[in-house]
Amino acid sequence: MSIAERLSEVKAEIRAAALEAGRNPDQVRLVAVSKTRPAADVVAAFKTGQIIFGENYVQELRAKAMEITEAVEWHFIGHLQSNKVRQIAGLVSMIHSVDRLSLAQEINRQWGRLSRSCDVLVQVNIAEEVTKSGTTTEEALQLVREIAHLPAVRIRGLMTMPPFFDDPEAARPFFAGLKHLAELIEAEGIPGVEMGELSMGMSGDFEAAIREGATLVRVGSAIFGERQYI
Repeated sequence: MSIAERLSEVKAEIRAAALEAGRNPDQVRLVAVSKTRPAADVVAAFKTGQIIFGENYVQELRAKAMEITEAVEWHFIGHLQSNKVRQIAGLVSMIHSVDRLSLAQEINRQWGRLSRSCDVLVQVNIAEEVTKSGTTTEEALQLVREIAHLPAVRIRGLMTMPPFFDDPEAARPFFAGLKHLAELIEAEGIPGVEMGELSMGMSGDFEAAIREGATLVRVGSAIFGERQYI
């Protein structure tokens, strides 16, 4: 199947999952995860109408952004080191993986130099897996409070990656947990903080995530095929 055909299938599945959950399909946006894929694949997806692309690695993102002239919207979705923030300042429209205050402070510093602001999601390690990044459920609210004071950083919601399960339904409690946490933070009424975005769900479980409230689903292999290394 072509990238266009796979994209069409994924978008149809997103729409069906949203309708099944009683949600407006327009509330769910697709982030096409293009890590390890050549720039030509991004262009091919863009030509079918896909706008948002997610990258995990700073150098790869910069290389593709220099090569691609189309008006794609880049999201950074991988673990981000503070000393690499400068390299993507002003290049991405959203960072999904803010998990510590020091990282948020560097984002604030670099975007502030551009007189711009950066939309971010706070990454929560909802299952407390030692192999994954993210703040804990217990510490998330305090982290949000601290980041909220940074003028060039705008918190727009939360992100998580649940444990891997053969049955995607098994991931639903973790997605539901992130939704509940977002509601608790929203209820605090912290100035400048929004909880409108929930980035959760990937190729194997995005339909389950949509049923639990995902607004951004990060799908790679279902669109581009198995991972390539470039």
